[in-house]
Amino acid sequence: MKDLHADIIIIGGGLGGVSAALAALKMGRSVILTEEYKWLGGQLTTQAVPPDENPWIEKEGSTASYRQLREGIRNYYRRHYPLTETARGLALLNPGSGNVSPLTAEPRAGVAVIDEMLAPWHGTERLTILLNTRPVGVEQTGDRFDAVEVESQEYGALMLHGRYVIDATELGDLLELGAVEHVIGAESQAETGEPSAPAEANPMDQQAVSWCFAMSYHPDEDHTIERPAEYDKWRDYKLDFWPDRQVSFTAPDPVTLEPDTRPLFAGDIDAEGIEDNWHYRRILRRQNHAEGHFPSDVCLVNWPQIDYCEGPIVGVPAEEAKRHLEGARQLSLSMLYWMQTEAPRHDGGTGYRGLRPAGEVMGTLDGLTVAPYIRESRRIKALFTVTENHVGVDAREGLVGAEVFEDSVGVGSYRIDLHPSTAPRNYVDIANWPFQIPLGALIPERVENLLPACKNIGSTHITNGCYRLHPVEWNIGEAVGALAAYCLDTGETPRGVRETPRHLAAYQDLLCQKFAIPLEWPRHIYRTARLELFGRAE
Repeated sequence: MKDLHADIIIIGGGLGGVSAALAALKMGRSVILTEEYKWLGGQLTTQAVPPDENPWIEKEGSTASYRQLREGIRNYYRRHYPLTETARGLALLNPGSGNVSPLTAEPRAGVAVIDEMLAPWHGTERLTILLNTRPVGVEQTGDRFDAVEVESQEYGALMLHGRYVIDATELGDLLELGAVEHVIGAESQAETGEPSAPAEANPMDQQAVSWCFAMSYHPDEDHTIERPAEYDKWRDYKLDFWPDRQVSFTAPDPVTLEPDTRPLFAGDIDAEGIEDNWHYRRILRRQNHAEGHFPSDVCLVNWPQIDYCEGPIVGVPAEEAKRHLEGARQLSLSMLYWMQTEAPRHDGGTGYRGLRPAGEVMGTLDGLTVAPYIRESRRIKALFTVTENHVGVDAREGLVGAEVFEDSVGVGSYRIDLHPSTAPRNYVDIANWPFQIPLGALIPERVENLLPACKNIGSTHITNGCYRLHPVEWNIGEAVGALAAYCLDTGETPRGVRETPRHLAAYQDLLCQKFAIPLEWPRHIYRTARLELFGRAE
């Protein structure tokens, strides 16, 4: 087995892993970054989900490097695509013109920009990237991680040695491999004090995974896929709380839980701003480009209809997890096949046979994403756990703003949005205040040199719903990468940084000055948030 060494080992190349690597590299440290799949970028790329962000994202509420990523994607289109002059001139270009975000784009654009951001560090010999590589074991001495064993499709078994290890995997893989104290599923109300937590804890109550897919539309062609093996099952499948069969155009509204019957197409397919499923997560709009260059728009399907609720993939035997992941694929393929063959059309017919799986956009042959969309992970038992009572509007009983954390390492904002779960239960949707990210939630109770950089921080099942989104994960990773480097520079431990006022102040100053990470929200944001929540600014 070959041994590789670096100051910092980062397992998982999603947004948190990438930003952690960038931060550590900027501070002069050497990094080995691994990724289970063929692309870096996680939920933005291998899972292909356009960024879910706060409403102020163009000006507030993200780190400088996250804005660099966003602007890099826009500039990538300007440099390489045959944009119309109108589209090219838009300061806030939205390549897909999707409704879900001011930046909807193809995953390959995200991959390319992440590669560009990391490019300067390859020549320093301080960055090693191992794609198609997954962790299989760890070596530990007491409360420290010494090395992580990985299996690389290209190089075979490798042992990665580092002074700090960062778990940026989508499911918190190192927490299980290293027997790090952690939580899965839903805690009870008695444990967390959260008004929205269930009465009893249920580790198997985990947010649904979704195997997203992309499709283009060619009305004069027939692209009907082979009938999925489990189509008969999923065609008639109905959850108790679902208003119709799951494979349909009807789903619960996330906020009201009333039936939402949004169709595939409503009105002009080439227009912008139409409220239908096609336009919601459209990631390529042909009208933004030279006439005839693209034969169709491309829509990403990440709808409630493909939320897989039959069972979790964490806390179960490997074979059961594998079966559930295949079930998620079958559900998605069944949804596509139903749309092609049985769906009620906007013009009164049946089936959209012109729907074509857009594998060329996803980097696959079947149009499904490279990896499933993961919403919930193993979560460390941390020095501090963020609960609904720290960020939820109702839980804070009329207070204006989220809890102020003296150890803040960044900010974020998103509604507490929990998708249907494997309990099974319906949506949980809770209004929350723009919040801070406390350093205590990034430090395990016991292990000294392992840090989380994805959805595996000290949140609860409830607050995972607002700490799991793109800009927050990026901020977490950047703060953690800088923390590991700071600890190596000073000889202090992460716990010591948090508990020693001069170190905490120096570390927070580093985040602000070197990385331009905001540690608190401007006061005017709370006034705006209050207006949106209650219809009044004060």
